[in-house]
Amino acid sequence: MAVKEKYQSVLTLGENLNVQNGKVEEADGVLRVWGTVQTQHEKDQIWDAIKEIGGSNPSDIAADIQVSNPGVYAIHTVEKGESLSKIAKHYYKDMMKYKAIFEANRDILNDPDVIHPGQVLTIPNV
Repeated sequence: MAVKEKYQSVLTLGENLNVQNGKVEEADGVLRVWGTVQTQHEKDQIWDAIKEIGGSNPSDIAADIQVSNPGVYAIHTVEKGESLSKIAKHYYKDMMKYKAIFEANRDILNDPDVIHPGQVLTIPNV
């Protein structure tokens, strides 16, 4: 199997994440990929997908993924039934970091206990 075929799900993920300035080359059994994503969370998603296929230190792929907005970990659209602590648990694995999300969104939030479906929140790097 060609390396590009092996990592096709990673390339598809990159397309779905709208990677900018993306480039893919395969030479000598190594797939080289470049591009820029908006947030660190998107970069982490790509690396997690690479590791899922190639292991923790794959030798058949080299990726140079840049982040265009390094101060933001993710952008999150609130869904029905969510709370800041639930969102914090999802992104940070720590529900108590809801305070960081609240502080980063003080321009649209007045109370950490009141969020509404459809609000777009900045999830900061912590």
